Amino acid sequence: MASRLLWASRAASYLKISTFHRGFSSVVKDLKYADSHEWVKADGTAATIGITDHAQEHLGDVVYVELPDVGTSVEKGKSFGAVESVKATSDVYSPVSGEVVEVNSELSDSPGLVNAGPYDKGWIMKVKMSNSGELESLMDADQYMKFCEEEDAKH
Repeated sequence: MASRLLWASRAASYLKISTFHRGFSSVVKDLKYADSHEWVKADGTAATIGITDHAQEHLGDVVYVELPDVGTSVEKGKSFGAVESVKATSDVYSPVSGEVVEVNSELSDSPGLVNAGPYDKGWIMKVKMSNSGELESLMDADQYMKFCEEEDAKH
């Protein structure tokens, strides 16, 4: 096993890939987080939504993302799609209510973007929020990091 790890780290350094192990997933300060591990970046009534780094880390390599249709209504706390990985399929829940105005169609051909950049290239959908007050019930970055640490300690 050790020789395989050494080989992998040599291969990674040759390919200039980072192999450091981090104790916790990254969170982004200006986002809001749901306890079902989705993030929201709000800009007025527009909200970009995706799954968190913590979620993609637990899922493993994402092989398929089920996207909602543009024009669909989503409801806070209700499933709008799914993310399938080599380990499992997980429902994805909308952290806010509103109408889907755009989906990240790049995920159809490159679902791994969810792993590579969950907070930028791996976003899932954009929603026109019907009630931006719902953001108040979501966690900020510090609360979410603490939530993840507590959740991981239980497992």
